[in-house]
Amino acid sequence: MHISKLSLVNYRNFAAAALDFKAGVNTVIGENGAGKTNLFRAVRLLLDANMLPSAYRLNEEDFHRSLGDWRGHWIVISIEFDEVSDDESIQALFLHGTGVANESAVRRATYNLIFRPRREIRHELSQLTSGDRVGLAAIRKNITIADYETIFTGRSTGDFVDPNFYKSVVGDFDTVEFGDVIHPPEIGAALPKQLSVAKEISFSFVPALRDVVRDFQENRPNPLRNLLKSKSGAIDLTAFKVIADKVVDLNQSIEKWPDVGVITEDIRQTIRETVGDAYSPSSLHIRSDLPSDADQLFQSLKLFVGEDREGFEGGIHQLSLGGANLIYLTLKLLEFKYSQATIPIANFLLIEEPEAHIHTHIQKTLFDRLNYDATQIIYSTHSTQISEVSNVKNMNILGRESGVVEAFQPAKGLDEKLVRNIQRYLDAVRSNLLFARSVVLVEGDAEEILIPVMIKKLLGIGLDEFGTSLVNIRSTGFENVASLFHDERIRKRCAIITDLDAPIEVIDPDEKDKIRATRRKKMAGSAKSGMERKVRLDAFAIENQWVDVFYAPHTFEVDFVASGNEELVKGLVGETWETERYQDSANTALASGDVARFGNVVLRMAKIHGKGWFAVLLASTVTPHISVPQYVIEAIHFANPVLSDEVWFNILTYRLNTLVKEGSCDEGDAKKFAQELGHFRQGTKTLKSLAVLSKQIFPDDEINDFLEVYVQ
Repeated sequence: MHISKLSLVNYRNFAAAALDFKAGVNTVIGENGAGKTNLFRAVRLLLDANMLPSAYRLNEEDFHRSLGDWRGHWIVISIEFDEVSDDESIQALFLHGTGVANESAVRRATYNLIFRPRREIRHELSQLTSGDRVGLAAIRKNITIADYETIFTGRSTGDFVDPNFYKSVVGDFDTVEFGDVIHPPEIGAALPKQLSVAKEISFSFVPALRDVVRDFQENRPNPLRNLLKSKSGAIDLTAFKVIADKVVDLNQSIEKWPDVGVITEDIRQTIRETVGDAYSPSSLHIRSDLPSDADQLFQSLKLFVGEDREGFEGGIHQLSLGGANLIYLTLKLLEFKYSQATIPIANFLLIEEPEAHIHTHIQKTLFDRLNYDATQIIYSTHSTQISEVSNVKNMNILGRESGVVEAFQPAKGLDEKLVRNIQRYLDAVRSNLLFARSVVLVEGDAEEILIPVMIKKLLGIGLDEFGTSLVNIRSTGFENVASLFHDERIRKRCAIITDLDAPIEVIDPDEKDKIRATRRKKMAGSAKSGMERKVRLDAFAIENQWVDVFYAPHTFEVDFVASGNEELVKGLVGETWETERYQDSANTALASGDVARFGNVVLRMAKIHGKGWFAVLLASTVTPHISVPQYVIEAIHFANPVLSDEVWFNILTYRLNTLVKEGSCDEGDAKKFAQELGHFRQGTKTLKSLAVLSKQIFPDDEINDFLEVYVQ
């Protein structure tokens, strides 16, 4: 038996989200604040028998903020199980409790936590006439959290994430439409406490945010004590009596030690001298409290560990942070193995961010090897090392946009061959695209190296600050990876940047010069491939709102010069050719404006240095006055169609400060623009008005090209 689906409605930062899970190992990934911890808490509320009863009593802070007024709404946490065992006791539990019995044996079961207004409140709402906003406001005004109840249900048949189903059951607060059925059967039958699923399964949770040293010092969270306690109950007490008798003898020997007797008598005498016989204790002894009871004796044990083969064993508090966390995680896994051996119905293990304080190699090894029979394991992580070795078919991605979290299944609807290709491709570097808010795919090293530098120098902020990952495909086969971004899968924007490879020289089939003819034939072949690629990619992206393609007319290096960056390339001519004659010729060609001349020079330079190293050299020369190619700006705009006013304020403040520092703008113009920036930040000026002003007073500033794309 395993969890096949988890639905969260109005719970914390989940408005309405559904996650799909498979048997075996599953991964939940997402950026910080995406809701991974909230998701695990939701699962624990249903399946963790160690949760305190008070945890089931939710409060105002547990409602999703987008509701505005939470009063009257419901929180629903729903788990669907699949492959329920044929075991008679299990079938009895689910058939009478949570099972969906369409056949003679239960194969699928649902289990729900519903936090809703009490019956009398629901009845009041059901009596409202359609559109009665005044009546609704009057009822909601008096609702408090004390008017809510928590119930557990099973055998539900509705999809709580479906907004239409939610409105049919809970009500439509916008149109004031409430049904007259107080407990619709679709939400399932209320379960008695004795049928709690949590009591029938093996469930362990390993938290991420923990003070390992403190946990080892306290009783309840100490994993070593839990292990020893579980084992001490199975000890042969007759055999253990030998040890217990030795402990008693040891305690008595300590008490009879002469110095102990002297100190005991001195304490008695001092008390009598201080308060007299009337108020002195009737008896007083110094005794050893080393326990002879098996359970207590076992729990008095402590763990000592050595690191780095240095021959020293110390307590947990003497270990490195990573070492302590590794020991903690190991003990929690062993604790799970012990509990797994005693409960046959189902086994669930939740591990929150196992990468915390653990070396990257250990992260990958841990994930790769951790696999228990008949156990469903769910990790949450924002580690690219762990996501690299995760099965993309068993992955849920949490994406956050404007305070709302969505859950994506990246392999949904893809055929097995394509999934395998994607799985092989997503190494530790490229899997970074799974965490990003948007993605830009490029075909080579030059784009990977130079585009982030150009954007950072132009805007003062980098792609990472946009939440955009730039990923080098190292080929022109973009479709495999871009297939992840789709309405059915990851609903995030993916911009593809690639070359058309249009020839930079006129192709003459009658060319007599063999060297020139060979070069132009190669150009013609590249141009043909470029057009075929364009046809293929345009067809691939045409009906996908999440993917678009942006083309360099020729190649990245050629169009870098064509965009107005010839001076940067000229700066590397001396590092490319030692001969002055070659240098003069190259500089003249770069300044010519003739694509055939400057194109051949820059491509020759890239070949001499190697494309990647040439890009590194160019990156070191980039200034805030870089001219970013138009197709790159358009790709960035597609990936990030809306930038916040605060981001624009920071960008334009950076540009203004750059111009002032260089002394390249009039003092009066600088003051005027700074004043308008202040009005923009206060919300009294628009970005379009700033773009117009920038074009007027800073006509040569490269930021105008970027602004023009965003305000058109």
